[in-house]
Amino acid sequence: MQPGVTEAKFFACSQSTELAEKIVAAYGAKLGKIITSTYSDGEFQPSFEESVRGSRVFIIGSTHPSSDHLMEMLLMLDAAKRASARHITAVLPYYGWARQDRKDKPRVPIAAKLIAKMLETAGATRIITMDLHADQIQGFFEKPVDHLFASTIFLPYVQSLNLTDLTIASPDMGGSKRAYAYSKALMSDVVICYKQREKANIISHMELIGDVTGKNVVLVDDMVDTAGTLTKAADLMMERGAKSVRAICTHPILSGNAYEKLEKSKLEELIVTDSIPLKQKSDKIRVVSCANLFADVMSRVHNNQSISSNFIM
Repeated sequence: MQPGVTEAKFFACSQSTELAEKIVAAYGAKLGKIITSTYSDGEFQPSFEESVRGSRVFIIGSTHPSSDHLMEMLLMLDAAKRASARHITAVLPYYGWARQDRKDKPRVPIAAKLIAKMLETAGATRIITMDLHADQIQGFFEKPVDHLFASTIFLPYVQSLNLTDLTIASPDMGGSKRAYAYSKALMSDVVICYKQREKANIISHMELIGDVTGKNVVLVDDMVDTAGTLTKAADLMMERGAKSVRAICTHPILSGNAYEKLEKSKLEELIVTDSIPLKQKSDKIRVVSCANLFADVMSRVHNNQSISSNFIM
């Protein structure tokens, strides 16, 4: 290596080891070695088992709950900073706690902003993430943020299905921008669901804005948590005369009895990425890997090349 050229090194948080291995293999490198010591009370300490001095370090890990996942990322960023890494990039396939991106009632935190500050304080000099819950979260950072869109991997899959009478749907008003972007790329119609919640994860009422009669519908969303919205929307659309309903959701949180809801619903399939590892297998779930997307962007970032070709929407 020539003098002054920064070496790239890659490390994985424990919750994202499988995805990190795919990303690094696609990059053409190997994961660095980390040893994690754990105390009897649950406290843990990650340790880089190789020098990172003067290197560009990529630390790969989604920060979905539990909070240990976020804590592990923060500790590894701090360790890299204190080991004199030159550049430290936090690669967050899923940016957790992002639903708390504003004050929607008095006396509540803005967790997405807090997490951004914690990542920067810990040592991150750049963030790479995918399909944030709200685009404006990028503005919570003072460091560069590369916000990738999973549409670059989902659109080819939808096109490969060769669906006739295709209609793109948003499961709520907040996702209408995403739905319109997909519909523009696929030259299809758009419908939107309007929902009212009793409280978080509990839907009291849902209505459909648009006609799905005789249509093959594809719902698009950034995440699927309890699957309540998706399954309710799918059942409603089938009642309104849709031929079939599929769903595209970038981040498969799938908590509670989400898998049971999916199996009982009229959804034909749920297409997700591997940003979060699945808790169990399901015949209705199709996983499309985001590893190549992240590997390409990380390579371009390391070599100071444009990443604009990775943005479809």
